[in-house]
Amino acid sequence: MDKIRIKPAVAFGFIAILGLSACGDTLGEQALGGGVVGAGVSAATGGDLVTGAAVGAAGNVAYCQTYPERC
Repeated sequence: MDKIRIKPAVAFGFIAILGLSACGDTLGEQALGGGVVGAGVSAATGGDLVTGAAVGAAGNVAYCQTYPERC
């Protein structure tokens, strides 16, 4: 069975759109939502899942804490 190949830019764009709803109401929800999106981007682009999850979680928490009115 052949592997399905997804272009990294397409995968990143799709997952970034999902990330728009990843803010969450609490700090835990913000970290979890960002982590899931970060891991998804890493998986789609062939990166390290743990690193992607950590970067996504940190980025989402930082964004939501800086701009709470946008979450």
